[in-house]
Amino acid sequence: MLAGRNGRRRVVFAADRAARKAGLVVGMPVAKAQVLLPGLSVMDARPDEDRAALERLALWLQQRVTPVVALNGMDGLILDTTGADHLLGGEAVMLRDIVRRLEGAGISARAAVADTLGAAYAVTRTTSGTAIVVPPGEHAAALADMPVAALRLPAETVIGLADLGLTRIRDIETAPRAPLVQRFGAEITRRLDQAYGRVDEPILPIRPADPVAVSRNFAEPIAAAETIARYIGKLVPPLCASLEERGLGARRLDLLLHRVDSAVQAVRVALARPVRDPKHLLRLLSEQIETIEPGFGIERMDLVAVLAEPMERRQQVSSLIEEPEADLSGLIDMLANRLGDGALYRVAPVESDVPERSVQRVPPLAPVTDAAWPEGWPRPTRLLPRPEPIETMAMLPDHPPVFFVWRGIRRKVKCADGPERVFGEWWKGDTELTAARDYFQVEDTSGERFWIYRAGDGEHGETGSQRWFLHGLFA
Repeated sequence: MLAGRNGRRRVVFAADRAARKAGLVVGMPVAKAQVLLPGLSVMDARPDEDRAALERLALWLQQRVTPVVALNGMDGLILDTTGADHLLGGEAVMLRDIVRRLEGAGISARAAVADTLGAAYAVTRTTSGTAIVVPPGEHAAALADMPVAALRLPAETVIGLADLGLTRIRDIETAPRAPLVQRFGAEITRRLDQAYGRVDEPILPIRPADPVAVSRNFAEPIAAAETIARYIGKLVPPLCASLEERGLGARRLDLLLHRVDSAVQAVRVALARPVRDPKHLLRLLSEQIETIEPGFGIERMDLVAVLAEPMERRQQVSSLIEEPEADLSGLIDMLANRLGDGALYRVAPVESDVPERSVQRVPPLAPVTDAAWPEGWPRPTRLLPRPEPIETMAMLPDHPPVFFVWRGIRRKVKCADGPERVFGEWWKGDTELTAARDYFQVEDTSGERFWIYRAGDGEHGETGSQRWFLHGLFA
């Protein structure tokens, strides 16, 4: 459950399916929720981060589906797909594709298409389907049996209507309007008319920020490397000045070279941290000049900061005691642009007991987290990309192998340490509810040390196949 403050009260912002089945609703005081469900897991809501994530999702949908995308509360998006659905195979195919892609990214989604925004909202909030298409002209019939809450009315209005026996939208549609407006205000009729399409409902779409860019046109095409370098030097300072005005730093630069034969050549520079230092950017771009093929000449150059991030101003503080921290970002940028994107990385721990999941590649300057590898048992110097099966002879359930055969070589075990039992991560899938591994550190008669494991606990078949694998090598 996610909790946040509504005025002075701490209330429920969101709850999972099990909590909702137990009676928790959004807006309920946290104290009452904890009484209903003792031991309830409560985490603080982060609405600012949720909104930022929703905006990023809206920008992605603008590129994928339709340019008109707006936010709807803290958990919804509005897409105007008029004229765009036929380009994606039709409304039904478009919705299924959107839901499938979001589920692939770990986002549970529900989508609907209807003649009006109010009808689409009501369908997504009250039906169980994940991709629903309301046929044209049938939104009124679809709305009739839906609860009043689907009209986006305040909670107190919904409760007041229920006290009068008006629980379905058709009840309000057929009821006299004057008494309803006098008692509940004009909001109820406005939402009703919007849902039925009698009143237009404008939306405010998300507008992506214009990229920071500078351009230069040439009266005569240029081709010499020295000339190209000189004009790059004239583009970089104004770009950095524009970045500074917005409080941004470039993370990726594109130099677009428009040739007289209508071809466009692009030179890309990636940066480990936000940068707006003209000298540093000019040095990185100048290293790429040798890759440029000007052909019959270049008539225009565009320098675009295609990816820019906020950059804080830092005050340089000298200390007579502490050594200044070395800044490796310049070296990393130079090597990364020479070797290619993704060629530089560092290894960082992940909070997982499963060995192959306990490590990940991160950018060289990624922030250090609190995650750490287990300290109780040593880990091998080299972890194989995937465990390799071996042939063994061992006494069940807790004894190490007497010997094992790996890659055609028979090795006799001289000494061993273990077992270290590693359980599956049950929250990742049902197949790992009972999964277990028993790891051993073994040394053969030639002094080489290996990290092997048995898939299972040696007694129960549901814990694994009971086969043996080699997973790593010690130095």
